Amino acid sequence: MTSLTLAQLLQNAAGQMEAAGLYFGHGTGNAFDEACWMAMHVLDLPPDFDSSLFERVVEPPDRARFEQLLAQRIETRKPLAYLIGEAWFAGLKFEVNESVLVPRSPLAELIVDGFDPWLGEGRLKRAVDVGTGSGCIAIALAYHRGVAVDAVDVSRQALNVAARNVQSHNLGSRVSLYQSDLLEAVKGQRYDLILANPPYVPEASMKTLPPEYGWEPELGLVAGADGLDLVRRLIAQAADVLEPHGVLICEVGEAAEAVEHWLSDLAVTWLDFANGGDGVFLLDRAMCCQVAARSTGR
Repeated sequence: MTSLTLAQLLQNAAGQMEAAGLYFGHGTGNAFDEACWMAMHVLDLPPDFDSSLFERVVEPPDRARFEQLLAQRIETRKPLAYLIGEAWFAGLKFEVNESVLVPRSPLAELIVDGFDPWLGEGRLKRAVDVGTGSGCIAIALAYHRGVAVDAVDVSRQALNVAARNVQSHNLGSRVSLYQSDLLEAVKGQRYDLILANPPYVPEASMKTLPPEYGWEPELGLVAGADGLDLVRRLIAQAADVLEPHGVLICEVGEAAEAVEHWLSDLAVTWLDFANGGDGVFLLDRAMCCQVAARSTGR
């Protein structure tokens, strides 16, 4: 077997993945970054490993393992996170499997940087994460912001994964898990912040998504004809659990246009992200109350 440096191995792998027409959107945005993630896993490198390592010669056993993983990625079109059983979010590592979506939300940026000006110093003490999946958002929120977080999901299989992640990060005292249809199980509670990354893919769009999405649980992706089946219910429920100063921050991705049309009479805040990402809106409690009143005819 010919000796290759890490740089050569990564370039070859990226070229093969591009030629195979793979989709990159489950933790990376391009073929070279995906190849770096593979190398990080196989060679036990840190997530931000230095480019000085590019000249390192990859030993034959490691190269064989790398190329086997690359072949699996190309042949199956399975997201790399599922192949290796882990993903990174907000600088933290999480166990993942096909019971949960691969973590990739731009909400990570908000969690790390804080929620000013909406929830300044001392105003964020309690939060709820809706559709927690692997628990990545709830755990990152508890880890970076030091707040108490309730994490809800309708899927018992997802909550089993989340429980293992809570344990691995030693955050059992801050993160509580509930099986719940949206906020049903936490009625009567009060929160400063609701973070939600609910299913928002319109039914028709599922047929057009790359094969990589077919490995993810449909329960975590599809939400009716316009993608807003769960979002409508969530906003109505949010009015009853938010503190007076509280806010709902919700990711809706490609359903953003449908949200704008539906809530055209409200001053919805759409958030910008330095590291990329869109389709995330913010409503305060007063606006959630308006939506709830409109939906119930009150």
